[in-house]
Order: sequence, then C-alpha cells, then structure tokens
Amino acid sequence: MSTLSTRVTNMATSATLAMAAKARELRAEGKDIIGLSLGEPDFNTPDFIKDAAIQAVNDNYNSYTPVDGYAELKDAIITKFKRDNNLSYNTSQIVVSTGAKQSLANVALVSLNPGDEVILPCPYWVSYSDIVKIAEGVPVEVKTSIDTDFKMTPEQLEAAITPKTKMLWYSSPCNPSGSVYSKEELRALADVLAKYPDIIVVSDEIYEHINYVGGHASMAQFPDMYDRTVTVNGVSKAFAMTGWRVGYIGAPTTIARACNKMQGQITSGTNCIAQRAVITALEADPSVVQYMIDEFKSRRTLILNLLNDIPGFKCNEPDGAFYVFPDVTAFFGKTLNGVTINNASDFALYILEQANVATVTGDAFGNGNSIRISYAASVENIKEACARIKEAVS
Repeated sequence: MSTLSTRVTNMATSATLAMAAKARELRAEGKDIIGLSLGEPDFNTPDFIKDAAIQAVNDNYNSYTPVDGYAELKDAIITKFKRDNNLSYNTSQIVVSTGAKQSLANVALVSLNPGDEVILPCPYWVSYSDIVKIAEGVPVEVKTSIDTDFKMTPEQLEAAITPKTKMLWYSSPCNPSGSVYSKEELRALADVLAKYPDIIVVSDEIYEHINYVGGHASMAQFPDMYDRTVTVNGVSKAFAMTGWRVGYIGAPTTIARACNKMQGQITSGTNCIAQRAVITALEADPSVVQYMIDEFKSRRTLILNLLNDIPGFKCNEPDGAFYVFPDVTAFFGKTLNGVTINNASDFALYILEQANVATVTGDAFGNGNSIRISYAASVENIKEACARIKEAVS
C-alpha cells in the first residue's frame, strides 16, 4: 500500500522551481551559475511599501485577517480595477489570497468537476495544467507557434471547444512568451465564446503593468464577458513583491463566495502585514514603478540583440513580461560537445551543464520547441550568460 496519494505522485514538480533548486545546488558545489530561470524582478520592493509594512508592525497588526482580505484592501483593489482596467466590482466579488497561484487554485477547485475540460493556449504558465488536474479537470492544450507570436486564434479556440469545455485559462502579458493580447484580439475570442455562454474565462493579468506597447486589455471589460470572467492579479511582478505572497481576484459573486469558502478551509486569510503594505502599493499611481518597466524594456532590447546573434536561436519580440521564448528546434538532432540534443529539455540541461546558465525548458509550458529565458537579471549577467551560451553552442 502506497504511503502517498496518486494525486501527488501523478503531479509534476514545478519546472521553474526545480531549475532554481538545481542552480542553487550547483552554486553550493562552487559553480558560477547565472540564473535566468525564475520569474522574479531583481529590484527591491519600493521603500514606500516597506515603510507601510513597518508601520503595520508598529501598529500591532498581528491577528487573523478576514478570509477574503481586509475591507480596506478590498476597497483599494476595487479602486485599482476601476482606475487601471475600467472594471467595476463590489466587495463581495473580491477575494485576497496568498499569491495569485492560490487564487488560481481556488478558482479551479470551486469550478471544476471530474472530467471538465479547461482550454490552455500553449505556451501557458507552468502550474496551470497541474492545478487543473488537481481539481480533477482535463487540460486541453491549444498549440501556438513563434510565427503567430504564441497567440491563440479564434479558429483554434472554436476547434478546441467540446460539450465538456468548462473554462478557458490564459495570461496576458503571457508567462512564458511575453505575448500581449490586444483589445481587438480578445474581442475576437469573446465572439467565439459568445456562442458558448457556460464557459468561464480565467484572465491572469499578473504582468499587467510590465507592458511595452501600452493599452492593457482585460476580457472582463466586455459587457457580455463580465459575468463569466475571473480576473486574477497580484503585486508580485509589478511591485517586486514576489515573497510577500498577495494575489486577488475580481469575479462573479457566486465564484468569489465559493473561493472564500474554499480558502477558509485551507489557509484562511493572507498575512496581515503584507496586506497592509499592499493597500499602500495599490493606492499609489502605477507610474511609481515605471522605472522598473523602463529597465526591463532596455534589457529586452539587449537580450534579443545578443540571442539573435547566436546561430540556431529564433526569437520574436515579446510585448510584455520579462521573458524571451526562443525557438531552439534548430539544435534538435544535433550533437554538441558529445551531447545529443533531442528536445528543449535536453537543450536547457546542456546550457546549464556546459554554459552554467539556468533557463527553463519549454516542455514545462506546453511548448517543446522553445526555452524560457528570464531577463529579470542584471545587464552584466545577461551579457555574460549570452556569451556563455553562444560559446557552448558554437
């Protein structure tokens, strides 16, 4: 009799976290590893947010919080949604969670029954597929390519819908591709969904502010999609607050109340100090973090120039987030330094072992032709990493 459940034995380990752990192990062995695997801003949390957290400690915030978040934080989220996204929510539609990852898990657990299908445009964020499986749903992958900037077309969406389709999950700006769906592109997808009124959309907008083309668009902005869209967001990326673990949703009241009920049995309310700091973050004008976005855009130009100079790398220009997702199929079937490269996983491992650069295989994101490279790293590390990769594959 097995000690462990089939649920956990069948679950994949997060590839991004696994690669980060492997990089830490190699550093401990004395190797000079450059980590371009984690989706984590390399900036410090802005001082005005840290000051708010210190003030919360001094004000003796130390008690259990409401399961779905402090009323003041929910008010700040409502104001943020209206200001930045032109979305109107009330407090019963907001649930604050321990990171947007918990928000996603809540939504899956309260919405999916065994066998329900969830459409995932590929590439998708690494945890979507396994979160769906934990909730006993069935991930349905819709393949895209670098030639369409990794965006799903309305025709592809239509073809993926079956009588078992319950949800569509996507992120924009996208992790791992950096692709951004325009308002017109989302409307075209919504026109398909209009024929299937029972399908729920999960719009992951955690990278909303890291957008180099402007005009972030939310699926819920369309009146016919508002009542069937869950908008997921948080402060990890835009405010460099990954470790603070605060995410939130704006959702139809039925789903929000169910998420509150689910969370009440699993974690209860999010950390009290972090919540107080996030009130301050969300009440600030988004321009306070523009310096980070400007720096990421500069690094995007740098890394694309360097990667495009490496024969075999095929890159598009991502419009948001801080990743590039180059197609590396040119290396498949080749032998480099005695190592045969059969797929993206082989290539990512080769880069780690031969160049001491940590990336993530595209297989983890549902696209086996690419690797994900994060440029949330210093200019010096980006230059050195690309030089090492170029030498390792030359």
